Amino acid sequence: MEEMTIKDIAKKCGVGVSTVSRAINNHPDINPETKKLVMDVIKETGYVPNNSARNLKRVDAKCIAVLIKGITNPFFSSVIQVIEAEVQREKYAMVMQHVEAYENELEVALELIKEKRLRGIIFLGGSYYHDAKQLDKLNVPFVFSTIGTVQEKEKVKTYSNIAVDDRVESRKMVDYLLDLGHRRIAIVVEGKEAESVGQLRLEGYREALRARGIEEDEKLILEVKDKVDPYSMENGYRIMKEFLATGTEFTAVFAIADFLAVGVCRALYEAGLRIPEDVSVAGYDGIPIGRFISPQLTTICQPVEAMAEKTVKLLFDVIEHKAEHEHITFPAELIVRESTGIPKA
Repeated sequence: MEEMTIKDIAKKCGVGVSTVSRAINNHPDINPETKKLVMDVIKETGYVPNNSARNLKRVDAKCIAVLIKGITNPFFSSVIQVIEAEVQREKYAMVMQHVEAYENELEVALELIKEKRLRGIIFLGGSYYHDAKQLDKLNVPFVFSTIGTVQEKEKVKTYSNIAVDDRVESRKMVDYLLDLGHRRIAIVVEGKEAESVGQLRLEGYREALRARGIEEDEKLILEVKDKVDPYSMENGYRIMKEFLATGTEFTAVFAIADFLAVGVCRALYEAGLRIPEDVSVAGYDGIPIGRFISPQLTTICQPVEAMAEKTVKLLFDVIEHKAEHEHITFPAELIVRESTGIPKA
């Protein structure tokens, strides 16, 4: 029988790795019933917490961890492929860890460091703000990739960050829709409590409206409430169906992820609305599906492969003391396709 890991315990309990860690460490920020469930499963399975000594013997010291928040988003598929190829080329092992949308990726990383001998960590997706004390606890080089951070000036020498400027690129898309003549632009965005790229893209939307003197209408901000998989096609479909039922006037929709936009398009089609004749639809990310749906999706395309290659190269350069940490912003590209046009008179 294989030795139990903290991930196995989390799966058995139906909770995240960080929740199991809080239960083990008697952290006050955990529901008592959840804590009892975790501890009962630990007792039942005979799991021994903090078994890093045994893991150290089993795991190659040349190991990189990749923590992915939002693994169901196909945007990450290309990123992971590039990272995996580059890691193998450097003759390192790669540990891939899925982080639930509601989990703190730093807590997951800290637990992973206890269990495995890591040389470095790559964070894909996740929050744009992190607790400084938790950042300081990470004792290996790490890179935040595909997610900007508001802490760049404070932490420029302690970690790296590679991403597009989500606020700027989002504003670029909204400016384009405004230039077409749209004034009632709905935005599909992750819930406000999430400190994610969704909020940065929402800020870009708001900046574009303010710059044109257009008053923001809260009824046009459509928040996805699903914390497990917020960027799914199902959520785009569901929230657009709900929005259409309100009868609110609009001429365009900007979804902060292409997958959300695909769901939006389906809901509009079922409502008998034509794209772009009746409603323009735009997305963000530039994933391949946008080229193959009908009509083809206008989107902000991120330079996925270039960012992934730079992420791995920079991490290895820091590990090998060939470079200092950097904060790099890549430009994205507005790709105009068939799903957007001038609004109806």
